[in-house]
Amino acid sequence: MLNRAELGKEADVVRALEEDIIFGRLAPGTRLVEDVLLARFPVSRHAIRQALYQLERLGIVTRERNKGATVRRLAPDEVLQIYAVREMLQRQAALMIPLPAPASLIDELTELDRVHGEHVENGSLRGIHEANDRFHLALFSACGNKYLVESIEHYMELSLPVRAKSLADREQLEISRRHHRMMIEALAGRDSWVLAQLCVDHLQPSKQLYLEGIGRAGET
Repeated sequence: MLNRAELGKEADVVRALEEDIIFGRLAPGTRLVEDVLLARFPVSRHAIRQALYQLERLGIVTRERNKGATVRRLAPDEVLQIYAVREMLQRQAALMIPLPAPASLIDELTELDRVHGEHVENGSLRGIHEANDRFHLALFSACGNKYLVESIEHYMELSLPVRAKSLADREQLEISRRHHRMMIEALAGRDSWVLAQLCVDHLQPSKQLYLEGIGRAGET
């Protein structure tokens, strides 16, 4: 059992490794060796193992018996299957949001979009990532079904390696910002299908960017 201080250190390890993985400093397939991590982080071996367990739960690390932990590498069919589920979940959640949405939701999303834009301008990858997730979870929470929202959040986590590739791509970020504004506009209207399609279309650029990267890697 970890004490409070160890739990805090474990969280620091998870955050640091998560950033290294999703922002490309640790490439897919990289082994995460406990002794190397112990040399980097002043924590116990148990805390390191718990951190790796948490990263496995996030879907960005895989652990195999007698092989240890590695940064997860998603195959093309895995990407397509994960995104097929994300599309179904997000479309359904969008269709369940009562329109026109209340001004409080539109104001909240407008502010989150502003914060997201500031992080884009400042080049803060962590800020972009966190503001983007807050925007989408606030949006889908309006569907009123917490279990559906939890499922969406789970698949957002599974797709972290895919989504992260677009964080440093300015063209992709501009597309994302434009989609956010279009979603906010749709919330003020009455056409749920328009909103639902926007939520599905929003997933495509990062998915395609990742799949193209896999294709180029396979050609080398």
